[in-house]
Amino acid sequence: MPKFTRAVVLILAALACALCAPASAAEYPTRTITLVVPYPPGGGVDAMARILADKLSAALKQNVVVDNRGGGGGNIGTRVVARAEPDGYTLLLGHTGTISINPSLYTNAGYDPRKDFAPIGLVASMPVALIAHPSFPAKTIADFIAMAKKQPGKFNLGTSAMGTGGYMCAELFKSLAGIDVAIIPYKGTAPVMNDLLGGHVPVAFGVLPPALGNIESGNLRAIAVTSLKRTTLLPNVPTFDESGLPGFEAVLHYGVLAPAGTPKEIIDRLNAELIKIVGTDDVKKRINSEGGDPMTSTPAEYAKDIDREETKWGGLVRKLGLKVE
Repeated sequence: MPKFTRAVVLILAALACALCAPASAAEYPTRTITLVVPYPPGGGVDAMARILADKLSAALKQNVVVDNRGGGGGNIGTRVVARAEPDGYTLLLGHTGTISINPSLYTNAGYDPRKDFAPIGLVASMPVALIAHPSFPAKTIADFIAMAKKQPGKFNLGTSAMGTGGYMCAELFKSLAGIDVAIIPYKGTAPVMNDLLGGHVPVAFGVLPPALGNIESGNLRAIAVTSLKRTTLLPNVPTFDESGLPGFEAVLHYGVLAPAGTPKEIIDRLNAELIKIVGTDDVKKRINSEGGDPMTSTPAEYAKDIDREETKWGGLVRKLGLKVE
């Protein structure tokens, strides 16, 4: 083929691709969408994804299926989405753990939260709570800080595994309050709550849903929540900011992301649907029942949130010298 003819063919092919892209985005979606959850079924991230998948399927008139890709502390499933085709058919239910903590915590997480994803929008936030056995004498955060400073090294503070939201909340609390307490990481929230109920650990950081029944029955006591506003689940429980540690905030964020390079038209369409879905009374109630509070954003606002949260948690990981191979 002569060079001139080959050049014309290449130019025409490029024009055809350029013309097809907007049409494809305009017709989106035309097939099933996969929403990847980088954890096993049954956890908080999975529950949030299933709430959204159900409603997105109806809004987009295409099936949205949840695909649990657990392993590697959430890194395996997150990498799957980072490397997927940027066509809007593979999405990620992002979470503070995978997007803001893991990139610094793991030696090779395998993705960059700022470069490898196109943020679509936030959907919910979830505070962590400082929960105590009823026999624990401290009634407020100020009480606990005072006790810990009087008796450095005496108190054990239970959390879920190293690097999780609960664990990082405990480290942030230690750092900002300037106290010496021993953090005892467990394999998950359930064993933390079991030891708390048995009095084997006097106080712990954890998300509310697994502890709510025992808090309501008086078997456990919530001292404070880590959000700046009180949670709808326990409106009578104060925040850290209100009760002894001004400005303290350590909230888990949930949002939907696509691979970097996904067309803006698709991102904007999905964002508009998420805002409508999360704004409905039904979804608000379902998010509340999972221990979260509804939270929406534009794609740009979510990008800023990712940058801010990764700077905060990644900085703490590096300061403490935490590392997982």
